[in-house]
Amino acid sequence: MFQGKALTLIKQADGIAELVFDLQGESVNKFNLLAVSELDQILSLLEQSEDIKGLLVTSAKEVFIVGADIMEFGAVFSAGPGQITGHLANNNRNNCRLEDLPFPTVVAINGIALGGGLEFCLACDYRVASTAASKIGLPETKLGIIPGWGGTVRLPRIAGLDTAVEWISGGKENTAEQALAARVVDAVVEPVKLREAALFMLTQAIAGKFDYKARREQKKAPLKLNFIESMMAFETSKAFVGGQAGRNYPAPVSAIKAMQKAADKSRDEALQIEAEHFAKMASTPVAQSLVGIFVNEQLLGKKAKSWEKKADKKIERAAVLGAGIMGGGIAYQSALKGTAIKMKDIAQAGIDLGLSEANKLLSKRVERKKISASEMGDVLNRIEPTLVYDGFNNVDIVVEAVVENPKVKRSVLAEVETKVNPDTVIASNTSTISITYLAEALARPENFCGMHFFNPVHMMPLVEVIRGKKTSDNAIARTVAYANAMGKKPIVVNDCPGFLVNRVLFPYLAGFALLVRDGVDYQRIDKIMETWGWPMGPAYLLDVVGIDTAVHAEKVMAEGFPDRMKRDFTSCTDALYAAGRLGQKNSKGFYNYELDKKGKPAKIPSAEALELLKPHVTGALEISDEDIISRMMVPMATELARCLEEGIVETAAEADMALVYGTGFPPFRGGVFRWIDSIGAKTFCDIAAKFSHLSALYEQPASLKAKAANNESFYSSAQAVTAKEQK
Repeated sequence: MFQGKALTLIKQADGIAELVFDLQGESVNKFNLLAVSELDQILSLLEQSEDIKGLLVTSAKEVFIVGADIMEFGAVFSAGPGQITGHLANNNRNNCRLEDLPFPTVVAINGIALGGGLEFCLACDYRVASTAASKIGLPETKLGIIPGWGGTVRLPRIAGLDTAVEWISGGKENTAEQALAARVVDAVVEPVKLREAALFMLTQAIAGKFDYKARREQKKAPLKLNFIESMMAFETSKAFVGGQAGRNYPAPVSAIKAMQKAADKSRDEALQIEAEHFAKMASTPVAQSLVGIFVNEQLLGKKAKSWEKKADKKIERAAVLGAGIMGGGIAYQSALKGTAIKMKDIAQAGIDLGLSEANKLLSKRVERKKISASEMGDVLNRIEPTLVYDGFNNVDIVVEAVVENPKVKRSVLAEVETKVNPDTVIASNTSTISITYLAEALARPENFCGMHFFNPVHMMPLVEVIRGKKTSDNAIARTVAYANAMGKKPIVVNDCPGFLVNRVLFPYLAGFALLVRDGVDYQRIDKIMETWGWPMGPAYLLDVVGIDTAVHAEKVMAEGFPDRMKRDFTSCTDALYAAGRLGQKNSKGFYNYELDKKGKPAKIPSAEALELLKPHVTGALEISDEDIISRMMVPMATELARCLEEGIVETAAEADMALVYGTGFPPFRGGVFRWIDSIGAKTFCDIAAKFSHLSALYEQPASLKAKAANNESFYSSAQAVTAKEQK
């Protein structure tokens, strides 16, 4: 009946038509402009047909529909609310036409059904899901928007208001079984039985044994809530969700407001209300930033896959040198994701600590029902603790994670090189020490690179893969492949003091030290930066990282970049370190720490810390919140621009994502460079000039000055690179 490039319509026996999603040239189905256009044509055929009794919807791919094509969002969102609502109208019209067909419709959800993919399913009369459909949901709020193709209208009328609020505001991905329990789907079967079950349900509806028309009327009618119930449900939900999401993420509350305003409206009126709320959210900087994050993530994934394809072999066996917390975390992550790993230490105490760390993390997963006790045993069996190098000649990659001491690391690296095959890749998990310098101790420096994990390993997604001067492409490729296998987000950077993340983070912390020196209360700074969007303020961050660790890293950065990172005063971190206040590791730093009821360190203001810092405060600066933010952020952004200019990182997108993944930079701001773009390079440089007398940290590199002079943005070129990568 119809053969397109995204959809096919086939006439089967007994008056049943089958609509098959199979987007050519893509590994997944998505609702791009092509799919929307072809669906429009197919619906016209179905509406005109006189001998069709029912419609079965299937997918020829392993997924159903992953959602809208987010790569098309940028141009639409930037065109303004009118263009946005027009973009929504086409698919909303299609979904309503699907819902109004003169015969029943059943969709067989064989895999992922997210966003617009699930909204299409909600427009069908019945939904049968495979147990393999592990991701079903409406995740739009994670992009700063709300469902725009009927999600806020149909889901509460199908599954109830509570489910709709939970699914939409949280953006959670649910399993088929969870969807069944929530009444979002009607049946769940094994994959081999999916088509049979869907056809059975369709024939029952055709025969009149299932009242599909009553279901449609329920979806088209107002929500069945009295005034008091409605007011209490919606107001309570808005308060709770607003508290959870925070003021920087308005979409979850906007979705609830759309449902509330549309509760007493019919389908078509409700869809118009949804469209208005969608357009409002899509026009916000938050949505533009979060969509930008998504686009950047796609770029990172494609670059990582491209590196992986260049690897000469698959990583099947790994090893980590140095157990303890970090080594145990690396071993845990490797084993959890399926790569067997040897965990070597020079002392049994280290082995015990590493195994204890892995056991603790796995036990938590069992408690949360993420894995079974049997699966926990399988993971532990993939970790082989050892005090000797036996079997190291069979590993594909070794990660060195011993103490952060250049002499110790060089000694260990030289030793392990004699125990492995000539083609084994060796990577150092160092946060500050030059990869080129460490490579001097090796006979095969081409097989050596950096692999910088962030602590805690199991939680932090970023892995910096650092290229030394003699590192080969194959060593990088194999290390990226291993990071991918571990479920991490690898970003390849070139060698320099601090690499990328720490090189950029410490100017931010230097800005903090200057503020404290000038008399600004560090507790005030923490509150301001947390309000700006950081997960924790700089003083609290230093306590979590460890003040001793920070002092060590600051020295490395000062040696590497003395013109802007060397200090001529005793900083707050120096003073606290000298007093033995190391942060959370010994329960006293900028704050004091006591364990709460959950066993986590709770932050308590410290009068002692304030007294210790008084001798090192040289002023009583009166300063606005805005200027505090500027003095904190300008050094970080400036240093990141230097890294891009020097080729330490290849693209603005990778630089932004490194800080989002590695430091917790506020995602709703889209990254440092996207933040600069939002205010303009000239404005940024003008702000920096205001503080240039303070330190060379505030002096702008040539690349930023050029952008300011030419009114250019970072993403004018970066987006073009991204678009090219997507083709």
